[in-house]
Amino acid sequence: MTDSIYLALDFPDWNEAYEFIHTNHLHGVPVKVGMELFYKEGLAVIEKLKENNHKIFLDLKLHDIPTTVRKAMTVLSSLEVDMINVHALGGSEMILRAKEGLEKGNTKLIAVTVLTSMEQSVLSEELKIQDSLMDTVVQLSDLAKRSGADGVVCSVHEVEKIKQICGKEFLTVTPGIRLLNTDMNDQKRIATPSYARQTGSDFLVIGRSITASNNPRKAYEQAVREWEETTCNLTVN
Repeated sequence: MTDSIYLALDFPDWNEAYEFIHTNHLHGVPVKVGMELFYKEGLAVIEKLKENNHKIFLDLKLHDIPTTVRKAMTVLSSLEVDMINVHALGGSEMILRAKEGLEKGNTKLIAVTVLTSMEQSVLSEELKIQDSLMDTVVQLSDLAKRSGADGVVCSVHEVEKIKQICGKEFLTVTPGIRLLNTDMNDQKRIATPSYARQTGSDFLVIGRSITASNNPRKAYEQAVREWEETTCNLTVN
């Protein structure tokens, strides 16, 4: 097990999530709780996971007026999860207020830049953002840092540039992770755990490569092995 890989519990309810964890002997691994599971089970699902010693990334992607986000974060701060996120597109004031709501705890505030399901054509043709995808992600990361966020959600492919601009201590959380020989599904900007580690990712979020596998425990161990072996190689080199 490693603290750097968060398993995405993208299940419709606690019973299915717990059955998956129990059946595949994944008690205590770091997990990501998204909107589907949290909206179904509420605060109770976080308490249940904490009872089983899971580190938790609460992936709610808050995006609202600054006062509303601050009040929401004040409520959520009592859960004492490890990480929680907002959308960087909410702007500097919203990010600052989100950080205020978390001030009494140790929860890291992470800002979502551009979803890994999106690619350049969506930005330019649908959202009319003329900057490149890379520049947009880096600009939002810089905004997030200046507004008090501890890190960002981005794809593996933007990590190196973000670290150059925002510093090595600024956290990068990278979804869109796929093990070899698994489907892309609806993700566009994907990479393997090994490549993610090489680029400097701090945390990975892995879902269907593990949860949809014929042997989820084996798939999880493969992800950990790829990550840790790459870490060893980087240390040696």
